[in-house]
Amino acid sequence: MARRTPRPTATRSHQLEPCHGRCPHCGGPLWTAYHAHRKVTRLDGVWRLTLRIRRCMTRTCPLYRRSYRPEEESGWALPHSEFGLDVIALVGALRFAEHRSVLEIHQTLLARGVQLAEPTVTHLVHRYEELVALRLADATRLRDRLAEEGRVILAIDGLQPDVGHEVLWVVRDCLSGEVLLARSLLSGTQGDLTALLGEVRDALPVPVAGVISDGQSPIGTAVRAVWPGVPHQLCHFHYLREATKPIAEADRHAKVALKKHVRGVRPLERVLEGRGDAEAETIRGYYLAVRAAVTDDRRPPLDAAGLTLHDRLDAIAASIDQVEAKRGAPRRPRAALAPAAARAGGDRPPMGDAERRPSVGARPRHDPGQRCRP
Repeated sequence: MARRTPRPTATRSHQLEPCHGRCPHCGGPLWTAYHAHRKVTRLDGVWRLTLRIRRCMTRTCPLYRRSYRPEEESGWALPHSEFGLDVIALVGALRFAEHRSVLEIHQTLLARGVQLAEPTVTHLVHRYEELVALRLADATRLRDRLAEEGRVILAIDGLQPDVGHEVLWVVRDCLSGEVLLARSLLSGTQGDLTALLGEVRDALPVPVAGVISDGQSPIGTAVRAVWPGVPHQLCHFHYLREATKPIAEADRHAKVALKKHVRGVRPLERVLEGRGDAEAETIRGYYLAVRAAVTDDRRPPLDAAGLTLHDRLDAIAASIDQVEAKRGAPRRPRAALAPAAARAGGDRPPMGDAERRPSVGARPRHDPGQRCRP
């Protein structure tokens, strides 16, 4: 899309010159041919760069009249880009580390004085992904990194987005955390995996000390064919997940029981619509905290969603009690959250007298035994 507004005016200037004054091929002098100008937007302002372009003027040189640009230019911005590398790095950190949306990233950059359009943020995110991919695929860096460890312990796993789609196979080193190979395959047969692991074996500069994967039989057969005699162990996460299934199920029931205590937050929040006083803003903050605690799903077995929800609701209730105590209101007993989380058997937590009374329009609990009765 064509630019509809002029580019911002440069506030700072800098001149770049090549590091070498002689031709790398013939050794002759490099003469200044012309000066190029470039405007780059960085976090510290808009810079106007003046680049001195040199050329070899020796007619017998194979590099005759080839332009030499300053080496420092690549440290300012990508080719044909008007934004500096620091802006791209900030966009990538906001998108992938803090999980900000494109609109939030755009507002953050505007607040820091970087003038750009909202679609440009998406373009910068793509440039960040390309730089990360090039960094991970750097063979020289990866070889040096693996040489520091002296060995590798491979983790092999396949991810299939949906049934019938290609499977993304990832081979990663557990010691350095580097991804050695990532490729999509139409199938996960023994032959395909053997060829895939063979590429990893041929590219590794260090020996393989062990392999970790899930319990799929084609992976085990391919590992024995490529690395005979290398220990092959199943993933600890799968062991832990199977061993803690009863605990995870109890924790899930506890979270369901706790969520019954905080239902109906949205109708209460709508009562505050149109109010902008400090009390209404404080109550909205509590409502947001409750909704955030309820919707925060943890991944078992390493994280217990029910226990986390109990701790957060208990902290919110304690904060409300402190506010009421400062205002001089009588302290009201809080709901018994701990017994509900401790039972974790799916039973309904203790109810007060007001909760035992049936609400208007409430229907009796359905009896499965009357399913076929007239």
